[in-house]
Amino acid sequence: MNPDWMTAAVGESRPRVEGRLKVTGSAPYVADLAVPGLAHGWMVTATVSRGRIRDIDATDTLAHPGVLGVLDHRTARRLNPDVGQHFGPDRSLPMLQDDVIAYAGRPVALVVAETPEQARAAAARLRVTYDTEPHDLAFSMHHPAVRPASTLFGPEADIGDLEGELAASAVVVDEVYRTPEEHHGAMEPHVATAWWEDGQLHALDSNQGPFGVSQVMAALFGIDRERVHIRAEHVGGGFGGKTICGAQIILAALAAEHFERPVRVAFTRRQVFLATGSRPPTEQRVRIGADAEGRLRAVHHHAAFALSPLAEYIEWCTEQARTLYAAPAIRTELSAVPLNILPPCSMRGPGATPGSFAFESAVDEVAERLQLDPLHLRLLNQPSVSPVSGRPFSTRRLVTCLREGARRFGWAQRDPRPRVRREGNLLVGTGVAAVAFIAGVFPSSATITAETDGTFSVRVGATDIGTGARTVLIAVAADALGVGTERIRLHLGDSDLGMAAGAGGSRGTTSWAFAVTETAKALRERLPGSTTPVTATVDTTPLINWQPDEERYTYSAVFAEVTVDPATGEVRVRRLLGMFAVGRVINPLLARSQLIGGMIGGLSMALHEEAVRDPITGRLVTADFAGYHIAAHADVPDIEADFVADYEPQDPSGFNGLGEIGTAGTGAAIANAVWHATGIRQRTLPIGLGRAIEPAAARDRPEAVSAA
Repeated sequence: MNPDWMTAAVGESRPRVEGRLKVTGSAPYVADLAVPGLAHGWMVTATVSRGRIRDIDATDTLAHPGVLGVLDHRTARRLNPDVGQHFGPDRSLPMLQDDVIAYAGRPVALVVAETPEQARAAAARLRVTYDTEPHDLAFSMHHPAVRPASTLFGPEADIGDLEGELAASAVVVDEVYRTPEEHHGAMEPHVATAWWEDGQLHALDSNQGPFGVSQVMAALFGIDRERVHIRAEHVGGGFGGKTICGAQIILAALAAEHFERPVRVAFTRRQVFLATGSRPPTEQRVRIGADAEGRLRAVHHHAAFALSPLAEYIEWCTEQARTLYAAPAIRTELSAVPLNILPPCSMRGPGATPGSFAFESAVDEVAERLQLDPLHLRLLNQPSVSPVSGRPFSTRRLVTCLREGARRFGWAQRDPRPRVRREGNLLVGTGVAAVAFIAGVFPSSATITAETDGTFSVRVGATDIGTGARTVLIAVAADALGVGTERIRLHLGDSDLGMAAGAGGSRGTTSWAFAVTETAKALRERLPGSTTPVTATVDTTPLINWQPDEERYTYSAVFAEVTVDPATGEVRVRRLLGMFAVGRVINPLLARSQLIGGMIGGLSMALHEEAVRDPITGRLVTADFAGYHIAAHADVPDIEADFVADYEPQDPSGFNGLGEIGTAGTGAAIANAVWHATGIRQRTLPIGLGRAIEPAAARDRPEAVSAA
């Protein structure tokens, strides 16, 4: 074995091991995999937001060529109604069980035929009528049904004399910030193929965690989890939209059992928008008090988000207020507003992304009113320990991110006055934002076998959703075993490989790497004197410290330069620079790619993304990429992402996650840059043509935000 095993592969920039397959179109995604005897299902969704199905007339549908049948609440088998996902019971999971419609886009039937074209054409002939009931989509933090959100992440902060500190402050910012409903838009739509053999369910499914999906499917269908086999070898993106058990696999499994043959359910882009979860809209009131020198005295962040009555969910927008800056008084509140919508789900940087937009915009407003450099204000208020818990941080290199980012960006040459820098007819501005993103690991298991040919078979139920998980886990395994990467045979994307965390929460890589490292350690102890093959398996559950003495975060500082056309209101981002402290970097090439992708997502959120619903029907009218705008290639500027030296002491290899921190913070940096360019503060996203130049009173009126 290589005696220098700790530095063999980790830290090197290596291209993706599956890169050639992807760029040549040879990587087999779920919809590409042939299954003998395959039939195809076409989902029909509710066109109303609340009510009951009066009748389903399938006469014309059943007469269509190739149709095998229609599955609906009258013919589908009964599913377990008491099944939960990440945040508790989810009553949206048992599908085709009754005539109740709780949201527009709810699956009401599945038409199954020999070909997808036949299924689609026949589904268009299905006649569904409804008895409609009044629905509610009017999101507001002052909604009469507003209630405290779930406390899954622990109690909200409440330290110090908030009102007293606000009263004693030299300046107080008290503003409301709004973000709309947003959708994931992964390149690969949701798709699943399911079949049953000897009472066991097999499925190929595009998801971010096959083991978790197998648990949910087993509970729904009332069978042992060991009888559910979920594979997700290649996944074309997720951004959180595939972390949960999706409608596609539930419907495919129901149909496969009913028609006794494999069934594939592949969503169109429009169906993805209508029937899969999204980031909920938020409304956030932020109050910050500071003394004349810029030291914060009081921080109050009250955030509200929309959710469905069918399931609990948490959009934890208040994390930044608890973590980023020191103040004698800090209070956070999180409220939920039940509406007639599909249950929301996590979207890249859940909570932190909309929360940092509100909080870091408010921090910028404090600096503006005190006529202080916003970078100086942030540096001035850095805590030595957690502002709320008083516990030390395991590592905290935010100051390094801010200082190094400012140096590279040329912040020192910035004129602090707004609306003074021009290039031709364009206004030019720069802005900054900081983020702390909670880090850690989830339980996972791994199995490694030392084979007789000198290779090592590494089995872990990880999912590569385009992040390069294969490549980084091969490097981690090679280092842990003290061998070259060419001797590692990695197997992933299969629930049969054992319990493993999903790709989400910026904890996928750290969780899987922890399991692989510990398993390699156990195998190395068994190898001397043994005859191959030799196998070791480790489950990290008992090794995880759920209450560590130190708080664990990653950090970022994002700097943005924008231009604004004062005649049209068009905003263009010209430069983005992000400096990140994310622990020891396994593969700088892939890590930088992830962070740049995250920053593009933040740019898209800041300037483009906004789901709009018809207030009459509640149905999404921006259910495609023509109506739901995202950043295109021409919108993406020069982006630089880099790392400050960091090492996470709570991890045996010094790793931390980085999948989401690139998105969180970018929106605020851009909004702050738009203020610097125009002198108009942006408190509502996205910053469209009108919002960048119209009067604040009109721009920030509640009715200007699309109902969600």
